[in-house]
Amino acid sequence: MMSELYDCREAFARTLEELAASDRRIIAVTNDSLGSSKLAGFRERFPERLINVGIAEQDMIGIAAGLANGGKLPFVCGACCFLTARALEQIKVDLAYSRANVKVCGMSAGLAYGPLGATHHSIEDVAWTRVIADLCVIVPADPLETEQAVRAIAAYEGPVYLRLSRMPVPAVHPPQYRFGIGRAAVLRDGTDLTLISNGTMVSPAMGAAEALAREGVEARVVNMSTIKPLDAATIERAARETGAIVTVEEHSVFGGLGGAVAEVVVRTCPVPVRILGVPGVFPPTGSAGFLFDHFGLTVEGIREAALALLKTGAAGKSPHPLGIAR
Repeated sequence: MMSELYDCREAFARTLEELAASDRRIIAVTNDSLGSSKLAGFRERFPERLINVGIAEQDMIGIAAGLANGGKLPFVCGACCFLTARALEQIKVDLAYSRANVKVCGMSAGLAYGPLGATHHSIEDVAWTRVIADLCVIVPADPLETEQAVRAIAAYEGPVYLRLSRMPVPAVHPPQYRFGIGRAAVLRDGTDLTLISNGTMVSPAMGAAEALAREGVEARVVNMSTIKPLDAATIERAARETGAIVTVEEHSVFGGLGGAVAEVVVRTCPVPVRILGVPGVFPPTGSAGFLFDHFGLTVEGIREAALALLKTGAAGKSPHPLGIAR
């Protein structure tokens, strides 16, 4: 039986409307992305608090910075591929350097715009944003986490980059889950290796862990939804306790989640790490599902990568019962 699928953008928009009903500081600012940002309901309820600047991403960030300086709480909404690439200097200078209390909400992240091609793929944005000082970076995995992340960033004083996909995803967290900025969630325990993912890749990572368990390999699954500030303690613990790590992200293999995890591992507890994502290429044109298959961002692709990593061995661990070095 298939799990019910959800659009995290709808959870985002619904939560933003709820917050705006009790906080008149909240302003939605968009770059002609009303539909893709799911802001039609916000416009209907708060027409005087939605600013559509048109296709002018750099101006949009400047306007949001000015609103924040005037005491407002702007949520800037637009497609990741344009919002970060075109306005990166403004995000760096107008928001992060100035500590402006602006929430940059990138929609349709990763490979979700598949058929539109490389111009619309957003596979570099985490790398760009996570290196900017004083900018918080969050990638929720399901609607529950999205809702809680929106509430958390509204209460957080400072600039934030929130990355959301347009791809429908299943719920991966139990109802009692509580999101915290800078805190990872261990969704499944294991001792043979750790799968660290976020966003759309958490569900296939869980599926891969279940497949591995049927083969006698117990994989820990970690949702690292906050890229910055990073939960280094959870990464170090995973390295020490499981001896090998596979990271999975809907992003380039350079500079994103995998790079952040590897930086911690090499500094604290060097163990084998495999980074799954988009290699250093412009992705071909095709549906998001086709691209996930193409790059091995699937249950089977993650399973194969995990087994391959275990076969290479982590020095100092006893043999795995299946004959796989660990």
